Amino acid sequence: MKRGLLLTLILLTASLQGQSPNVNTSRFRQMKDLLPTPNMYRTGGGAPGAFYYQQQANYKMKIRLDDENQRIYGEQTITYINNAPESLEYLWVQLDQNMRAQNSLSQQTRTGDVGSSMSSYEIGKLFYDFDGGFKIDQVKNQSGQDQSYKINYTMMRINLDAPLQSGDSVSFSIKWWYNINDRAKLGGRSGLEYFEEEDNYLYTIAQFFPRMAVYNDVEGWQNKQFLGRGEFALPFGNYDVEITAPADHIVGATGTLQNSEEVLSKEQLERLEEARNNTEDPVFIVNEKEARKAEGKKEKGEKTWHFKAHNVRDFAFCSSRKFIWDAMAVKFGDRRVLAMSYYPKEGNPLWERYSTRVVAHTIKTYSKYTFDYPYPVAISVHTDRIGMEYPMICFNGGRPEADGTYSKNTKYGMIGVIIHEVGHNFFPMIVNSDERQWTWMDEGLNTFVQYLTEQEWEENYPSRRGPAYKIADYMRSEKQDMVPIMTNSESILQFGNNAYGKPATALNILRETVMGRELFDYSFKTYCQRWMFKHPTPADFFRTMEDASATDLDWFFRGWFYTTDNVDIALKDVKWYRLDTKNPDIEKARERKEAQNEFIGDSRNTKELKGKHYSDAHPEMADFYNENDDFTVLPYDREQYKKYREGLTEEQKKYLDAGWNFYEIEFENQGGLVMPVILRFTFADGSTEVSRHPAEIWIQNEQRFKKVFVFEKEVVKVELDPFLETADTDLEDNVWPEERRASRFELYRSRNYGESKNRMQQAGK
Repeated sequence: MKRGLLLTLILLTASLQGQSPNVNTSRFRQMKDLLPTPNMYRTGGGAPGAFYYQQQANYKMKIRLDDENQRIYGEQTITYINNAPESLEYLWVQLDQNMRAQNSLSQQTRTGDVGSSMSSYEIGKLFYDFDGGFKIDQVKNQSGQDQSYKINYTMMRINLDAPLQSGDSVSFSIKWWYNINDRAKLGGRSGLEYFEEEDNYLYTIAQFFPRMAVYNDVEGWQNKQFLGRGEFALPFGNYDVEITAPADHIVGATGTLQNSEEVLSKEQLERLEEARNNTEDPVFIVNEKEARKAEGKKEKGEKTWHFKAHNVRDFAFCSSRKFIWDAMAVKFGDRRVLAMSYYPKEGNPLWERYSTRVVAHTIKTYSKYTFDYPYPVAISVHTDRIGMEYPMICFNGGRPEADGTYSKNTKYGMIGVIIHEVGHNFFPMIVNSDERQWTWMDEGLNTFVQYLTEQEWEENYPSRRGPAYKIADYMRSEKQDMVPIMTNSESILQFGNNAYGKPATALNILRETVMGRELFDYSFKTYCQRWMFKHPTPADFFRTMEDASATDLDWFFRGWFYTTDNVDIALKDVKWYRLDTKNPDIEKARERKEAQNEFIGDSRNTKELKGKHYSDAHPEMADFYNENDDFTVLPYDREQYKKYREGLTEEQKKYLDAGWNFYEIEFENQGGLVMPVILRFTFADGSTEVSRHPAEIWIQNEQRFKKVFVFEKEVVKVELDPFLETADTDLEDNVWPEERRASRFELYRSRNYGESKNRMQQAGK
């Protein structure tokens, strides 16, 4: 008995353990399980809390550019201010150039295969022998004594002699140098470009100095290793930088030039002053003729350019004797910002036509959606085939052919990359998100505002990303090739689609279809202004968008940012109904017509459809029914209808006489993402009507629902998502009656057939 009882208990326990708990899996459930708990540092509404803090790092640097050996030498003093409520035992410094060292994690973890072909660039990486990485000569404390430190790949720990107390600061100095990478051979966000014909270099220099890592209330130290993809988390501070370069070089940098009288000619100073007052067109400080002359010979000696920048998170510069330099002013109230471009002759005529004008347009347009651009300058520097951003300065591709001609793709590609990289001044240079952790917070938000800026630059600008339909191909791809947007930078698959395209498209859908422009723009600007010069997290963005709009967006952010679901809503069924008016003159005429349609081509005819229900009760009418059918209206029918009408209210009579058409439509969610339902009805007379319904229409049944639509006119066509607003991945089931669409293969085949035919005709075949 005891053994049997024990066995019963074991089986019962196992059975209970196997039961699934009653878990809320609704797509409309709140995001409390995904977001951190609000606290004194960050509020539940997405704003900085009463005890929010951030650290500060100030830099004083002397940099020398060695043009003969393509090296950077630097001496710097960092003053770190601890605004955290706790003390710090050590500090972490980023050594990003160490990713180019021979034994770097980036080199050790590189993967790939031979495939059917390999470029010389790819083969070169297999024989990587570049002596990259920082060469640290010394680290000293503020007393001039050797400072204890430990380097772990791209991170250096400063072992403080005593804990840095809250509110205190500490200074230490580092002396270093490194070899500059050739971007054409080794790639990179910064480096040099060599012009062999004239033996000249163009330098775009960034990540060139040891930089403080971020310490905050969310993660403590952000000291994840730099592997090459996840970009940079940096604290704000003030920079005082002296850059020594060849005497005939033009140098541009983050910040404002402090010694222009020492490094510029009198004529250049006058032109620069003219540019400060010209808001219409760029003014040349160095024109192409002067740049060609400078690149043709090399002067001896060096010059030191002195720059200062206040409240920035980073510093970058460019230097070359090849530079053309132009500038114009952009007004923000009583303040004027200098929009500037530096480019070699190889960038013309494209760059002098567009670059600085695009810079000016970008900071004006971004300011409209965020906050007034706060810095004194905004610079675009021409490089070959890259795009990279830093405070007040960015490096952009877009090079014409050698004869100066260029395609539309080159032109719009250049304009697009300049807008994007200048736009990064706002995200993440000012709204300073953690790029090492969440790429989408800077790239996605920036790509979204880039789209708005492109469309304001030119009507129907050929934007690569932004409109909903442009992300549909990615959204329908295999799930094993996708990860959610909320994925760490190093683990992202399909980087461009995931971190740039999908979040930008999501925000565009949020603005145009879910929230509307007024609510969205107010909320987005609130987020930007709350977090300018601060360190926001994803939760701060999600919460602010809801807080400032009174719109529940948890379903949207959960679906778009935390899953790989796609939008695929189908029109499963459409049924057409009309009210039975009970009027025999109307209803029997309709029945006769339907019967004729039903039996057309049949051997029977309507005279064989004899009425039985009435003649059986009234045999005296049998002869009458031998000559008539079920659809003949009798006096009795009209009497019955009259009695029916007498029992109706005036409102009921109104509905009965209106002649409404009722359409019951069934919708099915096949992709997973709940979205607003947008319909366009086309009527028999050719007119149309658009009907919009919020995503909450799915809230009671997330898989399928039915809805009845009422019209005076007869509907001949129903279209779901007619304006391609929701990124629906299957348009075949979005139309009633069903329409056949040419498949992608058929379109591709047809196009190539036409091309082949044209080629044969041209060849005389």
